[in-house]
Amino acid sequence: MSNVTSSSNQSTNQIGLETAEMSQVIAKLNGLLSSYHMFYINVRGYHWNVKGEHFFTLHPKFEELYTALQIQIDEIAERILTLGGTPLHAYSDFSQHTSISEDKNVKDGTRCVNGVVAGLQELIEEQRQVSALAIESEDQGSADLVDAYVQEQEKLVWMYTAFLG
Repeated sequence: MSNVTSSSNQSTNQIGLETAEMSQVIAKLNGLLSSYHMFYINVRGYHWNVKGEHFFTLHPKFEELYTALQIQIDEIAERILTLGGTPLHAYSDFSQHTSISEDKNVKDGTRCVNGVVAGLQELIEEQRQVSALAIESEDQGSADLVDAYVQEQEKLVWMYTAFLG
């Protein structure tokens, strides 16, 4: 199988995946990257602004969550680069491509946790879509990446939901 369709137009990327198919995966990953950034911003806001009787419980949990999100954001961006794409990197792009809404000025611990659960549920759904497309495109690396996030986030949904009672 030839990797080159003409002298300057490659049909596969640097890791042997079809360039045309990867453009769809890259677009989905950039949407996911945007959603991660919006969720990260929301969780930082919860961390900074939470008040009330559960402050000492929630403040460090939100920090733990946004720290994990930073790592995942970097991994998603690096996967986009690995596939031959360019990760979005401007807030204006994130706000146009995210599936998660801003959650501003939330201080009540229960509302913060509800926002975390809703954000995680949205990420899980979006990642399942990315995984399905990646598998269809024979991109096992992207599928494995987001599948691992889904497994971890499903547990977090259970834990935060248990906190809510």
